Amino acid sequence: MTLSRREFVKWMAASSGAAAVAGCAGLSGPSAGRVVVVGGGYGGATAARYIKQWAPDIDVAVVERNDTFVSCPISNLVLGGNTQIGNITMGYDGLKARGVRVVRGDAVAVNAAAKQVRLADGSSLAYDRVIVSPGIDFIYDQIPGMKSTDAQNRVLHAWKAGPQTVALRKQLEAMPDGGVFVFQFPMAPYRCPPGPYERVCQVADYFKRAKPKSKIIVLDANPDIVSKKGLFLAAWNGMYKGMIDYRPNSELADVDVKGMTVKLTFDNVKGDVLNVVPPHRAGDIASTAGLITANQRWCGIDWLTMESVAVKGVHVLGDATLSAPAMPKSASMANQHAKVCAAAVTALIKGQPVNPQPMMMNTCYSFVDGRNVMHVASVHTYDAAQKTMVAVKGAGGVSDKASELEGTYAWGWARNIWGDALG
Repeated sequence: MTLSRREFVKWMAASSGAAAVAGCAGLSGPSAGRVVVVGGGYGGATAARYIKQWAPDIDVAVVERNDTFVSCPISNLVLGGNTQIGNITMGYDGLKARGVRVVRGDAVAVNAAAKQVRLADGSSLAYDRVIVSPGIDFIYDQIPGMKSTDAQNRVLHAWKAGPQTVALRKQLEAMPDGGVFVFQFPMAPYRCPPGPYERVCQVADYFKRAKPKSKIIVLDANPDIVSKKGLFLAAWNGMYKGMIDYRPNSELADVDVKGMTVKLTFDNVKGDVLNVVPPHRAGDIASTAGLITANQRWCGIDWLTMESVAVKGVHVLGDATLSAPAMPKSASMANQHAKVCAAAVTALIKGQPVNPQPMMMNTCYSFVDGRNVMHVASVHTYDAAQKTMVAVKGAGGVSDKASELEGTYAWGWARNIWGDALG
């Protein structure tokens, strides 16, 4: 769901009258305020773009360690050989052209008292409001055999799109026909609920074409398929019949990297290629900034503003947040978090009321092969009594079946959200 400038003005006017248009000041004159955004992914890039679009007189800087952005949505297709990594890689020129400063660097600390973000090179950026959108990092402490960098480079997660995606694809290509691909992933919540099951489909699609004697063992720590169960089972029992061994309640105990074995609580599973996705938590900067409030993993926020409940003046977006009920960790949600945050930050800097009734929409597409796709969608609105976002009953829905038409929609959605975030 893309919120245009006109829609934003209408939205703000509903709660704050004519004062809403004050956020659309001209380019000339002194800065109305300074916003630093940590992280240039779907959440951070979108927030930066919309703050600058809605309030050109606010100085906006994005701190990003990478010079390009690689999309996690669509990245499973690289594993299946159905697209290339270059097709899902984008630069930050669009944001720069819109007047957003893109600072290449690694943010290592947020000093809320001094209102400064410190970078790894020792420099600092001053702010009036800071937005932290760090995505996820992994909890390797729970996997003794995976603590070393060497082990992590051999048994990949590929759950952050980029070099590991390409490396896992190469491992699959090098695997002999008749080999076994073992895929283990954690209990929810994790980034992209249907993502693991889509990955199974993509690897199966590749094996069906190139290595038909090969098998896939799916070690799901969850008690059952957590998203689009019927649709995924239809694919596994149909076009990929006999290729996939799905094992729920497969709780990870350790990984024997040398022996290429996944150790479960009550079993050991050996494979030719291991793909292990560790449990998630909010990105490192969220921990160092004192933003994590729940289970030593996630950041609690005020859903009206996306402001941290632990540190005032700091807003948190995307996968790092403690999700509202029935709200997935997805690119769509990060994009929607960003727009609510951008409107709120603009209003707070301008001294205007914040929208009291934000709404968000989620869509997740899953490719079962190179062309056929299915989706799940939901709509979420703010519940003032519960002070959280709640799913709107009857809104959204799930596909009846996978289809090529949905594949067209999926690529259109991807290109639209890339452009919406990166300008």
